[in-house]
Parts: sequence; structure tokens; C-alpha cells
Amino acid sequence: MKIGFITPFFSPVAGGSAKGPYYLAKYLVKKGHEVLIFTSNFGRNLAKFPDEKDLAIIESKIELKMFNLFYTSSLRSELESSNKLDILHLHNFRTYQNYVAYSYAKRTNTPYILQAHGSIPRIGKKELKWLYDVFFGYRLLRDASKVIALTQVETDQYRHMGVSEEKIAIIPNGIDLSEYAELPPKGSFKKKFNIPEDRKIILYLGRIHKTKGIDLLVRAYAHLKNEMRCRDVVLVIAGPDDGYLSEAKALANSLGVYNSVMFTGFISSEDKLMALVDAEVFVTPSFYGFPITFLEACSVGTPLVTTSLGNTLEWIDRNVGYVAQPTPRDLAEAIYRIISDDELRRRFSKNCIEIVNSEFSIEKVVRKLEKVYEEAVRR
Repeated sequence: MKIGFITPFFSPVAGGSAKGPYYLAKYLVKKGHEVLIFTSNFGRNLAKFPDEKDLAIIESKIELKMFNLFYTSSLRSELESSNKLDILHLHNFRTYQNYVAYSYAKRTNTPYILQAHGSIPRIGKKELKWLYDVFFGYRLLRDASKVIALTQVETDQYRHMGVSEEKIAIIPNGIDLSEYAELPPKGSFKKKFNIPEDRKIILYLGRIHKTKGIDLLVRAYAHLKNEMRCRDVVLVIAGPDDGYLSEAKALANSLGVYNSVMFTGFISSEDKLMALVDAEVFVTPSFYGFPITFLEACSVGTPLVTTSLGNTLEWIDRNVGYVAQPTPRDLAEAIYRIISDDELRRRFSKNCIEIVNSEFSIEKVVRKLEKVYEEAVRR
């Protein structure tokens, strides 16, 4: 099958919304499909995915960025010159690229499926997102052959946008476990970033954005240090700035914990793997959709902590970690239970590895996706 991926970004800098399509494309190619990835040059000069040489990536230069929409005028001609595609797979929801792909699909009678990757809620710039939906978004959803939800929560979000139940397929994110077959020696991240060996790492990995609950994490960390007298911990916040870094640093400073919070900026795939191995616990206070970073942490056996702020995933709480109430005290206590109890941490770690192998391998996810493609093409 000849598949066209449409995504506004395809670089590790963009986070999980780019990593998900990368895993899918890589395994679809491995199974014999032809995948053309139409994307922008966002972040491509900073970092690329490993094993990209096996993927057909067609970059369009961003000529204008407005309200998080990347205008790439060459996308239209690139689609036209791709010859006949069997199906289009649109990644993310409110993008300029989807508008171009939709026009191409209607003109050439090419079926398309849409995977929002947690981007349906109108969080931030609500009025602009409402306008996008009124002028195009509802039509984009209505005419899709199928839509893919990561979770039941996202299924409900699609339904709220008018998508009928029979058009929705629930397919979670998956991960290529072969990338985690050989792990770096424990202590490698601490050594490289000059963290004392006896310190316990609390790790956040992702974009530094106000919707991620980083303020809550910094306050919880301050509660651990100042109120619970937990002195042997260090908070590592790893990821590119997405508009909130200066505020996060100022907050850490005002709470008296700045000297033990490490802001690394964007880190390479190798450094990320070292950080996941060295971390006692992986914390993402708030998320929408299904973060691939959760699967990455579980793949190396690092327990998770999140909160009920934003979306939730039913397989986390008391199985591979905790879902805390969204207060600094409750989040701090959930983190402390894991970092202070070796037996509990070992149990969660074992469960982490078991669940990614049984439920979230890329092989299992792609089998489900192929069925969706086949159904869409038959329509």
C-alpha cells in the first residue's frame, strides 16, 4: 500500500506528536508498505530521528508561522507529484497541512484518515481554534473515512465534535522495543551531567509549555525539599523551551530550589535514554492524549507519576505508578512513595516492562492500523 503521512513536523524537537508517526512509518516500511512523509522543516536542522535513511521524507520550507500554523506553499505541488496514493494519514488536527491534504484528497478521490494525537481540546487560543473548526475543522472530521483515537477520552472528544461512533477506531501509541534492547550503564546520565551518584533523579521529559503542569511539578519538588526534608533528590527538566522556560526558572528560584533543578534544554536520543535509565521516577503532571514518553519510561522500567489534571490513562495508577490529585502536596507524596520504597519501585518497574511488551509494542499497534487502512480503502 502507498501511504502518505501528512504531519506539520517530523523531528524529535516536536515531541510525541512527531515520535508517534516516526514509529508507525518505520514499521509500516518494514512490513513492505511505501510511506511518503510530507512535513515541514521545523526542527529538522536541530535533530532527526535515528534510522531515517529508510524513510521517504519530503520537507517543505516554512514560509510563514502564524498562530502555530506552518505555511508551506510547496506542499501542494509535492502531493501532486507523488503519483497516486492509496491513502492519506493526517497527523494532528488544526494544521495548514491538513487543509492542503484535504483539497488533494477530494480532488483525487483519495481516502484519508485523521489522527489528532490529543489535539482536539481547545486549550489556549480558544477563539482561533473555534474559528478553524467552524471554517474547516468540522468538515475535515466529517469527510474522513476513519479517525483514530488514542484513548476512550479522545473517542468522546471526537464524538463531541460530531464524529459518529462507527468512524472511530481506538489505537494507542506504540513503541519500537528494539530501541530499548541495549540500555546504557546506570549512572551514565549522572556522570555526564555532573549529578552526584547518591542523588535520586525525578525526571520530566518534554516541551517546556504552560499546559504541561511544570509549575505544579516545581511546587511539588519544593514541597519535597522544604516540607518533607527530602534532601537527596534532584529534579531534571529536559526538553526544549515552548514559551514557559523563563517562568519555570523564576518559580524554582522563588521557592528556593533553583540550585537543585536542572534545566537541560533539548537532549539527544542517547542522553534521553541515559536519563530514563538513571531516573527513579518519571513525572508528567498534565497531558492530553497518550504521551509516548510514558511508553519510553516504561520500556526501561522507570515508574510513572502523573495527576488527574488533563487526561488520564487507566493502566497507570497503582500498576506502574500513581495518578495523584493535582496539588503540590499530593504530587510530592506520590513521588516520595516511589523514591523511598525500593520494593514498590521494583514492582512498578516489572509491571512497566510487562505492559509495554503485552499492549504497546509497535507490531501490535501497526496490525490494528493496517486494518483501519484496509477498511478506509474499501469504502
